[in-house]
Amino acid sequence: MSNSKDKSKIPGLVCAVIPFYNEKATLNKVLDETIKYVHFTIAVNDGSNDDNYENERKIETVKFLDLENNYGKGKALDAGFKEAISSRYDFIVTLDADLQHDPKFIPDLCQGLKSFDIVIGNRLNNLKEMPIQRRLSNKLTSFFLTLKTGQNILDSQCGFRAYSSKVLRQVDTNYSGFEAESEILIKAAKKGFKIGFVEIPTIYRNENSKMRPVQAIIGFMKVIFMKVEG
Repeated sequence: MSNSKDKSKIPGLVCAVIPFYNEKATLNKVLDETIKYVHFTIAVNDGSNDDNYENERKIETVKFLDLENNYGKGKALDAGFKEAISSRYDFIVTLDADLQHDPKFIPDLCQGLKSFDIVIGNRLNNLKEMPIQRRLSNKLTSFFLTLKTGQNILDSQCGFRAYSSKVLRQVDTNYSGFEAESEILIKAAKKGFKIGFVEIPTIYRNENSKMRPVQAIIGFMKVIFMKVEG
């Protein structure tokens, strides 16, 4: 486990992409911690209406992208990915803005990219903090994604990830919600990219999740049954 804030330990230029929707209470802290471990950060405002985030916009190494409506996490990630790729970053890290992902694990995820093309945080070795309904849904979606990708998917629902930019140059997403993160894995695996995992802590706070269970399940099943060309 790496606690170093030295960016030289990361093998390349790293850009963080942080999608957010109405995260005034936590975004500033997430940004302050994230910039210690990456070279640049793209904060994608997915139509927030709780604040204009003036103070956060003053951070020198953070660029804000403002979407005109609340499209969904997948759409926000896609906007951030395109910006990071056009800026020629080697690696792209994604994390949520609600403090569920500890930025100090960014170097660990990026180190994993020496062996894999996508590295995902694995929280399932510490399930005490995860709500039981999330445990069950995660186990099920991970099982189906393992079958679909032919790779061992340990924690399918974790949005704390590191991508080699070559993956995101070749993989496009069509879905706008949370299911886009599963879509990426399926399409990347079809193209032969390797998916790995790094253990991270399970952090849940008292806020209501922005994931709508029924909508998320429907979206996930559409992704599972979609046809993917190699």
